[in-house]
Amino acid sequence: METRDETSAGGLVVSGMAEAVRPDNSVDLSRIYVALIGRLDRRGRLLWSMPKGHVEPGEHEWQTAEREVWEETGIYGEAFSTLGTIDYWFVSDGVRIHKTVHHNLLRFVDGELNDEDPEVTEVSWVPVDQLIEHLAYADERKLARLAFDQMPELARKEHEAGRATPR
Repeated sequence: METRDETSAGGLVVSGMAEAVRPDNSVDLSRIYVALIGRLDRRGRLLWSMPKGHVEPGEHEWQTAEREVWEETGIYGEAFSTLGTIDYWFVSDGVRIHKTVHHNLLRFVDGELNDEDPEVTEVSWVPVDQLIEHLAYADERKLARLAFDQMPELARKEHEAGRATPR
């Protein structure tokens, strides 16, 4: 069977980090939101995942993440941290494909959620403290746990740097 490698990139756009830091320097994770996409599976179930797509020739994975997140959610984000990589195998049209997906964290810059991308059924802002249970795929839930664990420190850094979320 023919084998092909494919590479994609995407990630989580994060909004509200600096604003989630309380005066005592604790972080209210329910005030930090991430953008997710929902797609219908073959059985008609809505499955939530992180936005992502193919890396174009000559494109850095962060550029891909920014472009794909914008295309799939209507949100422009600026990549600022690598979250992790997932790889898996599947067969499509008689070709065995090894897929590698680079996930990143992106800081919300601008835009409004929309589901105009034909590949996307719904888009939603989800509180980061509810992220893990929203995601349909185990590998993405593992990355979500990493993001969740990093979020208090990242929020404090955003707050200290004076980076308020654009409104």
